[in-house]
Amino acid sequence: MTAEYDWRIREAWKSLNRILPEVEKTFAADLELASHEWNKFRNRLFREWERLFTYLHQLYGWQYDFFYTLERILRSAVQYWLERPADLKLLDEKRESDPSWFLSEKMVGGVLYVDLFSDNLAKLDDHIPYFKKLGLTYLHLMPLFAIPKGDNDGGYAVSDYRAINPDVGTMEELSRLAAALRHEEISLVLDFVFNHTSDEHLWARKAKSGDHDFMAYYYTYPDHELPDQFQKYLRDIFPSVKKGSFTWCEDVKRWIWTTFNSFQWDLNYSNPEVFRAMLEEMLFLSNQGVEVLRLDAVAFIWKRLGTNCENQPEAHTIIRAFNAISKIVAPCLLLKSEAIVHPDEVIRYLHPDECQLSYNPLLMALLWEALATREVKFLEHAMRNRYRTPAGCTWVNYVRCHDDIGWTFDDQDARNIGIDPIGHRKFLNKFYTGDYPGSFARGVPFQFNGETGDVRVSGTFSSLAGLEDAIEKQDNELIERAVRRINLLRSIQVSIGGIPLLYVGDEWGMINDYTYLSDPTKVNDSRWVHRSRRKWQAREDLTDQNTLEWRFLHEMVKLLNLRKELTAFQNGGMEVIYTGNPHLFGYIRAFNNQKILIVNNFAEEPQRMKAAHLKACGVESDVINLLNDETLFSGSDLVLADHQSVWLDISHP
Repeated sequence: MTAEYDWRIREAWKSLNRILPEVEKTFAADLELASHEWNKFRNRLFREWERLFTYLHQLYGWQYDFFYTLERILRSAVQYWLERPADLKLLDEKRESDPSWFLSEKMVGGVLYVDLFSDNLAKLDDHIPYFKKLGLTYLHLMPLFAIPKGDNDGGYAVSDYRAINPDVGTMEELSRLAAALRHEEISLVLDFVFNHTSDEHLWARKAKSGDHDFMAYYYTYPDHELPDQFQKYLRDIFPSVKKGSFTWCEDVKRWIWTTFNSFQWDLNYSNPEVFRAMLEEMLFLSNQGVEVLRLDAVAFIWKRLGTNCENQPEAHTIIRAFNAISKIVAPCLLLKSEAIVHPDEVIRYLHPDECQLSYNPLLMALLWEALATREVKFLEHAMRNRYRTPAGCTWVNYVRCHDDIGWTFDDQDARNIGIDPIGHRKFLNKFYTGDYPGSFARGVPFQFNGETGDVRVSGTFSSLAGLEDAIEKQDNELIERAVRRINLLRSIQVSIGGIPLLYVGDEWGMINDYTYLSDPTKVNDSRWVHRSRRKWQAREDLTDQNTLEWRFLHEMVKLLNLRKELTAFQNGGMEVIYTGNPHLFGYIRAFNNQKILIVNNFAEEPQRMKAAHLKACGVESDVINLLNDETLFSGSDLVLADHQSVWLDISHP
């Protein structure tokens, strides 16, 4: 193993010493004008080259033209670095001098659809003061690239990564918005849909025309022999829409690999030209001012016969190669993993050399699980054993997002604490679609699989937490309970380790919108129930303190502002504690000299944490609940009202 490693290092430098002079000759005139900056680029290139070469060799070293692949990739890196705007190069230097910037307690994220929030990019600029009021430092705009008309999987069928959907705006407007956000210290986040393109993408159109070079950008088969062999191990992602992972294309008389929808063609990353082409798209977006790219569907990007073609080792290698190149060309760029898969696999994408950020689907699912069961044993067990992240990385914590809820917990974790995983998933699906006695939720089933019985759940935060049901019943007591459930989950999202990500609209209590049922392009996708158009009667200048919208917004802003004052919330570390009560979920956040104990009650009745358990957590004197300034006296039990959260400052002088 050591000999192989040494051989690769030797060959890496031999290759670079041959390629770099030729590349420098190609760009000589431009490099002469930027000689000082070029030295910085070279330093980063030398720092990252060994691992980049190793990744690329693992992927493509077996191909006869590997040296040509290396040269093409390095040329692309230099070209996009030369095109990189000066202000972004300054930001690169700033981020390199503070590589932990995104681990700050001041980081707060928001995510929205531009067309649903502000109609277009030009108008979105007008809402930057609102984002500042919320405390956002990270703004994720859902897919806004050029897409096919009609069904396009909510924007995830990209026809052109360098063009904005004309209904939303232009690439120039996006660049200007990125600069305006950057001026207000808000990082722009976009989706990088890199597992597949739309079948209307230029590459797909050239493939349809019979161009063999572009047919090789995708997985295509003349008959069903190989697809049938692959299909034995593959799962259906959208079973109510499409059975199987292959679609017949009449234009080329071939079967196309389409994991998601028939109009989304999977890219063939075993072809180095696909890697290089997508690398250029990534660098282009970074040069527009994008600071974080959400890597969509990371689990699916490599195929291997005899497996489920998810989470293959090469998927990690591809992302690490992207990471290495971004650190050379655009060091301020972060990568965020979107892997809604088994928890063992989710964490493997999180590494400083891979994705520095990752969604935390397990926390999201188990928060809803605890809210339904009123018990925290599953949440506590999973967070104690599965929350830790590698140094220099962190979770992105969400309660709701644009997508459905799937119960992606580990079956063995469930069995270890006496839960039947299959029966429990059925219970949760029934509960959150309102089909269980005593349920408060108004979720909508998504993608029912008749063969397996599996289903996921759509719905807004507030509707799933009972607000929609309570408002319909005009029951003030039920409304208050729903509000308390919402505030409980918000408190955990904001205080547990990682970056809280707010689905914009939830800050004022957005409930389900059923108008999608009358839209033929959306009626078969229940996720549109929580992708509603912003209702501006709940505007950012709300002053009526008697409305629920004002109350939700006020409490959210207060909570986020408090988070930013607490250095204990820096760096993502979190320790789950034993509360001695099956309804109380507790953990400690600590950094430098500050330590905060957070305790959360998931029951609908008051619950008690005894003084002995508090003492074991470090409560040795009178402490203040930072959420309401009340004092918990030394030696006293902690009593929490239903769905109450407390943040106790247990720092020692």
